[in-house]
Amino acid sequence: MKNAARVVIACVVTIVFAIPLYLALVNAFKPNSQIQLSPAALPDPVTVDNFINVLTAPSGLFWQGLLNSLVIVIPTMAATSVFGALGGYYLARSTSLVSRLSGAILLIGLMLPFQVLLLPLSIVLKQLGLQGTLFGIILFNVAFYVPFAAFVYARFIQSVPRELEEAAAIDGAGRLRTFAQVVVPLLKPTTASVLIFIGVWVWNDFLNPLVLLGPSGGRTITTGLYVAIGQFNTDFGTMFALMLLAVLPILVFFLLLQKRFVAGLTAGATKG
Repeated sequence: MKNAARVVIACVVTIVFAIPLYLALVNAFKPNSQIQLSPAALPDPVTVDNFINVLTAPSGLFWQGLLNSLVIVIPTMAATSVFGALGGYYLARSTSLVSRLSGAILLIGLMLPFQVLLLPLSIVLKQLGLQGTLFGIILFNVAFYVPFAAFVYARFIQSVPRELEEAAAIDGAGRLRTFAQVVVPLLKPTTASVLIFIGVWVWNDFLNPLVLLGPSGGRTITTGLYVAIGQFNTDFGTMFALMLLAVLPILVFFLLLQKRFVAGLTAGATKG
């Protein structure tokens, strides 16, 4: 009985999430007249004009948003994974009072909603001359997501036997070399999970780029969608095509790392 209920609930949840995806997919390949007539019907005939219109638009809205999003997401993922791994290793292996205080500070950072931090950090970036710049929002993202990455890495590193590091120390390796050559190779599944979480969050972020970049700082893929949809836009086919193109890069990224992502979700769940 319980299994049947779980199957029913899973099917209902799947349908709820699948309906918007289905509508976006089928309408991206239909002309505007068909969308208004029957939005749930399959495209007949199939057309790719909507995608051509998005990719060749004189405004270059999609390409500008794509480039800015990549410039923000890639350095953010790289810096967050590096600093998160270092911080996680310190939290997992140190028992000093400083490490406990550091863990508490990072935990407070995780508990605070980003809306609370947005205004003061915006003021700090303005004073540093980084307001409205891509580098400024990269620094903001790294500072905000490092606590999450540090705790994820720390949880996994706690499951790594200390004997591996002790053996490296006996061979003459220092703490940094031990971390780089012994611990880091074991972090691949966890790193994949961290990269996917951070990548999806930053790629889909709307409020932070809207406030921190502003009109003069350029548009990301999400703020570009907001501008393209507008209040009076009735070209639904182009909008659906833009949505699919916007989600395609992060979807491909997830598919490339999905195996390691699943492994990373269970990494550190057991001691061994």
